[in-house]
Amino acid sequence: MIVGIATSDDAGVYRLTNDVAIVQSVDYFTPIVDDPGDWGRIAAANALSDVYAMGATPLTALSIVGWPRDTLSMDMLGDVLEGAAEKLAEAKVTLLGGHSIDDREPKYGLAVTGVVHPDHIVTNAAGKVGDRLVLTKPLGTGIIATAIKRQLASAEMTADAIDVMGKLNNGAADAMRRVGVVAATDVTGYGLLGHLGEMLRASSVSAELELEAIPVLNGVRELIARGVVPGGSKRNHTAVSRFARFNDVDEVDQLLVSDAQTSGGLLIAVDAPLVAALLQALSEEDVVGYEIGTLVERRFEDGPGSVVRFR
Repeated sequence: MIVGIATSDDAGVYRLTNDVAIVQSVDYFTPIVDDPGDWGRIAAANALSDVYAMGATPLTALSIVGWPRDTLSMDMLGDVLEGAAEKLAEAKVTLLGGHSIDDREPKYGLAVTGVVHPDHIVTNAAGKVGDRLVLTKPLGTGIIATAIKRQLASAEMTADAIDVMGKLNNGAADAMRRVGVVAATDVTGYGLLGHLGEMLRASSVSAELELEAIPVLNGVRELIARGVVPGGSKRNHTAVSRFARFNDVDEVDQLLVSDAQTSGGLLIAVDAPLVAALLQALSEEDVVGYEIGTLVERRFEDGPGSVVRFR
């Protein structure tokens, strides 16, 4: 075992030979959008993201299904599986099979296996002082998913969120491999600050974030101001408040950077002299990179966690 659970990284890594290691992860969740095909595509992109975050290439996947067969049609499940298959085909990942159970609440996801050279693994434990932080997708999908459930999201807002969640992180992974990045994580259920906090603890550094530089989907701040916030994002906010120094950041933005994302972007820590090269490589992969902060010496400690502060 090269990477296990000790650093709360995105996936596990197991060395097979001197040149090959396998990378494994699993992720599944309940519906977050109305269209079953979109749900399948988003679930697949989300599950693949953990492997991309490790700098690896996903090869195979297994479906995990919980389905209320007496209340929802099998045709609808077929749409979920078809959507997932489309996204796997885009990623050139082979679906080997899977497993299903009868469940009162629908659930779908994938277990994914990829490969990487043991010397080229990207982890959340390799960040260092002076690295710049680059984020590759805007925040706010958790807020919009809740707005969809409450029928408060506009058609444009819904389409924007589905587009962001359905986009693979393969281009971002290719770009960071070309530049030689060694530290990254993806932003999913624990939100931007939660996953950044894991990186800080694993790397023994702290961070300063530039709030105005963090990308946000249109309309998200307005939804938060109206109280449209999922329970997971509120729990994240409580958790990250133990190590984040929010200073003058208002509650709306505190909840925004705590928002539980689905299939979010990669958060990449890159040597400052290589930032321009990374942004160019991302652009060539049709990915927008946003510089949002810097890793600094671990001098703002509060108990066991490293501290994030805003400037």
